[in-house]
Amino acid sequence: MGLFGRRRTGAKPRELVSQTTLDNTFDRRTFVIGAGMGGIGMILASRMAYIAIAENERWVLESESNRVNLSLIPPRRGWILDRNGAPLASNRADFRVDVIPDRLADPEKTLGVLSNILDLSTNNLADISKRIEEARGFQPIEVATGLNYDQFAAISVRLPDLPGVVPQRGFSRFYPTGPSVGHLIGYVGPASAEEYEENPDPLLITPGYKIGKDALEAQFEEELQGEPGARRVEVTASGRIVRDLETREDRQGASVRLTIDGPLQDYAARRIGLESGSCVVMDCESGDILCMSSMPSFDPNSFSAGIGRVEYSMLREDERVPLRNKVLKGLYPPGSTVKPMHCMAFLDAGVKPDEAIMCGGGRRIGNRFFNCWSNHGRVDMAKAIYQSCDSYFYHFAQQIGFQKVAEWAHKMGLGEEFDLPVASQFYGTVPDPAWKQRKYDQAWQPYDTVNASIGQGYYLVNPLQLAVMSARLATGYKVMPHLRMDDRRPKFEHFDFSSDEIDYVRQAMSDVVNGPGTAGRARLPIEGIQMAGKTGTAQVVSLSVSDGRSGPWKYRDHGLFVFFAPFDKPKYAGAVVIEHGGGSGAAYPIARDVMTFLFDPVKGMEALRPLEEQWGGTASQRLEAKYRAYAAAAGEVVEPVPLRTEQIFDQVDAEARLAQRQSEELAQQQRSSRAEGSPSPSTPSGPSSMTEDQVE
Repeated sequence: MGLFGRRRTGAKPRELVSQTTLDNTFDRRTFVIGAGMGGIGMILASRMAYIAIAENERWVLESESNRVNLSLIPPRRGWILDRNGAPLASNRADFRVDVIPDRLADPEKTLGVLSNILDLSTNNLADISKRIEEARGFQPIEVATGLNYDQFAAISVRLPDLPGVVPQRGFSRFYPTGPSVGHLIGYVGPASAEEYEENPDPLLITPGYKIGKDALEAQFEEELQGEPGARRVEVTASGRIVRDLETREDRQGASVRLTIDGPLQDYAARRIGLESGSCVVMDCESGDILCMSSMPSFDPNSFSAGIGRVEYSMLREDERVPLRNKVLKGLYPPGSTVKPMHCMAFLDAGVKPDEAIMCGGGRRIGNRFFNCWSNHGRVDMAKAIYQSCDSYFYHFAQQIGFQKVAEWAHKMGLGEEFDLPVASQFYGTVPDPAWKQRKYDQAWQPYDTVNASIGQGYYLVNPLQLAVMSARLATGYKVMPHLRMDDRRPKFEHFDFSSDEIDYVRQAMSDVVNGPGTAGRARLPIEGIQMAGKTGTAQVVSLSVSDGRSGPWKYRDHGLFVFFAPFDKPKYAGAVVIEHGGGSGAAYPIARDVMTFLFDPVKGMEALRPLEEQWGGTASQRLEAKYRAYAAAAGEVVEPVPLRTEQIFDQVDAEARLAQRQSEELAQQQRSSRAEGSPSPSTPSGPSSMTEDQVE
């Protein structure tokens, strides 16, 4: 059998392919493919129907967002007003520019362009670069504020080439009197990353929006912040604005009206001059705080605009601590200013005003002799006040026990924290046996009573407490301080003293100023109005280090003065504390001029003008001149600003607490008060002659 004709054993028979077979196969495949395509079509149709119907609103909004840009308009903050309705913090129209870090394509190039347009200094660029590096990507960073129109327009036309740059017209916070209200009002600034994480409100990361960061700006944040507006604009694919579609205006925050007298606040700050200190004035009848000036200070306009490293470094290096609120966080031994209050404690314990001692230059307590600043001879209660005889207070404090005196110190406001809209206040120390045992695990000793009886030792108070004490001494009522005009004024509690006893102490305090006392230069130059007061000198270093009047500034004694006027029918009361002023002579001329301004503004300004000419201008002018000089000398090598400005004030508070501990350490060395009455040897306190003064 041939090769091709042989049938292989087991081979499968070949299938015959016909036209019918091919047609059937093609029809089946066409059906399957058609069914699949139909299914896919049904799925696509269903999806399109779902998108067009069920998700219509969503995709319309998405489409609209590609064409329309919606942005929030930061609300204008409410104004902070003084008692007469004048602004202490307001808003002003402003051109500004911010950058959003995560939208910057080339930060270095972008900042270079902005620097050329805005003429930014090297230090400013370094500050901005540092903030961009350390900020969260979504957090807007302020580049500049207060731009003129040409600068604003030059940036606006370059926006397509400057992604992440946000120029805008709006309002910025403005403080008309600058440093005069720095510690009182505080400042505003952009929300930190921590604040945004705690409250992820889109408004917090809107360029230009700022929140209260310190003092009253922070305390009244909810009332001041207002409601944002919104703006809809049509844009191209590249983001260029085609036209405005709709704008909803913002709603300005509510105004807050304070009890502060704006002109008096500014005058007191300016009158403190080159000194480091504070002045508080209250209305005795209502408890309204009229003035809370702490100087030197900072300009809140700088902080609100984003303080630069040069200005921050200048403030941090100043030994007079311009960043510390000395009214609420300055603690000082009260010195002799508490002697009238101690006399009220003596009266309550049964001591008669005419009970007298003989002062022979000091007093022997146990086996030790404690000096008085002078030999006063026979001393009754009135003479003890107006001549500030230490021996009298040594004697009667030992007789009634200092526990009784400490109780009255608290009743008069010392060592107390007041219900005010402030972030914090240091309440100091009124020492007594239980306090020392608790604090140091030591028993109270006779020398502790000696020191505390003349306002030294462990005694520490702040200027606001001294002002409250003065108001309570003047009226015989438990006057409570208020800082907001719409606060409820409860009826003040009357202390259990007769009018004769109150008048007796009031007259003795008048004799301090208007009689044979220690503050003759504090007399008011106003016919028919007399001021009463009490001087005080507080030791800051041991006698072996300094005499308290000369030498390095930080070794000089603090000067204090508490006062009220008119003395026969008190309307106003207050306190002045001058740090390292060399004695009370640095404090009471300031109180005299402040009270003169309150009763007669023209005479007050006549006293201030020649002093400011001597000092080199107003507080704002001197701060600006100091900044220019510091910037010229510092160059580029200055300390960078902390990322969060809150850290600045946290550090200041920590340093204040350290100073408090140092004062307590010194308390164990003190034995007698300093002489009072002469001004600082380096800074003239006023044009008056010193020949009228007497000293403790």
